[in-house]
Amino acid sequence: MLTWHKEIIIPTPIDQVWNLFELDQIQRIMPNVVEHKPVEIKEEVIGSTYEQTYREGKRTETYIVTDIEYENTEQKKHKKVEFTLAKAFKIQTAFTLIKLDDQSTKFIYTGQNEGLNLMGKTFIKLGSKKRNDKVVDEFVELVRSEALKDS
Repeated sequence: MLTWHKEIIIPTPIDQVWNLFELDQIQRIMPNVVEHKPVEIKEEVIGSTYEQTYREGKRTETYIVTDIEYENTEQKKHKKVEFTLAKAFKIQTAFTLIKLDDQSTKFIYTGQNEGLNLMGKTFIKLGSKKRNDKVVDEFVELVRSEALKDS
């Protein structure tokens, strides 16, 4: 299993950063997600599902994303989702925002990628931790830069 945890401070109000995770803004921080549409939206958010299509090069993959944790208070915003990719990987990612003051937010991005079958497990074992760290760093930086554009 591959795991990650990255924290940064973004000099932007918490609501401004949280807005980037809204349905109509998600492609700003996840440009390879070419489609993200609700399948079933639950009032309490947990259990809501979305059909997401991801493109990398010429390859596209469509899967169902499920909200498994959700918190939205003045001081803390948190969302954890999970999905199965290519029947080979179970991926969970969490986005947590903590209000430090009116103009700064701590962004915590965590996740794990678990191989579900021989192909998935082999791919994770052969995959580079350095490459995964680079992807995580690039995502966190994109969230930071997009949040700053709105300030």
